Amino acid sequence: MDFSKLFSLEGRVAVVTGGSRGIGAMIAEGFIAAGCARVYITARKAAVVAETAARLGERCIALPGDISTVEGMERLAADLAAREGKIDILVNNAGVAWGAEFEDFPEGGWDKVMDLNVKTPFFLTQKLHGLLMAAASADQPAKVINIASIDGLRPNPWETYSYQASKAALVHLTKRMAARLIRDNIVVTCICPGAFPSEMNKAAAKNPEGSSKGIPSGRVGTLEDMAGGAIYLASRAGDYVVGTPLPIDGGIVNGWIPSETVDPSGH
Repeated sequence: MDFSKLFSLEGRVAVVTGGSRGIGAMIAEGFIAAGCARVYITARKAAVVAETAARLGERCIALPGDISTVEGMERLAADLAAREGKIDILVNNAGVAWGAEFEDFPEGGWDKVMDLNVKTPFFLTQKLHGLLMAAASADQPAKVINIASIDGLRPNPWETYSYQASKAALVHLTKRMAARLIRDNIVVTCICPGAFPSEMNKAAAKNPEGSSKGIPSGRVGTLEDMAGGAIYLASRAGDYVVGTPLPIDGGIVNGWIPSETVDPSGH
């Protein structure tokens, strides 16, 4: 075993949904640094996707599109199939949140969140199954990494009902998908981020010091924290980790005291 390559992604092709900013962009940047030959990033806003791809360099390729519908997923899958014969890594990161008081929580806020956060990871993986199998072998399995949340592991005090339910569903869906896809040498795992600066977690982005209250490690997450966890799961180092949700949260899930008045997830 060449341990110098244990965390290498040299030559691999990755797809990161919601990859234009926040956690998705952190993962894409980490994959490129770890040696990926090409990292495709997708999101709805074409200008933002193009800007991030330009910032990350020629090995980052922008594929803007809306994957909140099956039709959008099929278009992305067809575009990828026209460009690549295989995909080594799929990161299902695209997601959305919605907050409203219990009495006023709208059906639209429920459906939008559940569709993008739960339905899309399943059906996009289904649409890309052939490309993933083309890359997969017993010696080097393909990887699917779902991005859930610590809110899928424990409730927070905010009224984000569909968001918390969707992330708990994604944690369990990861386990079920993992049990099936391991037969195809495709390893499915899940990252559960805590407080990271992003468009969704504006509190951590705009006020990291305030958001760090209640986090046992005393700070919000950084690019290195997220990229490191994703590289671990995507590389040879994570080949034997199957179906497991990995909290990257500074200790919130295992150390946060629920009676605290500050919600460290920022949602």
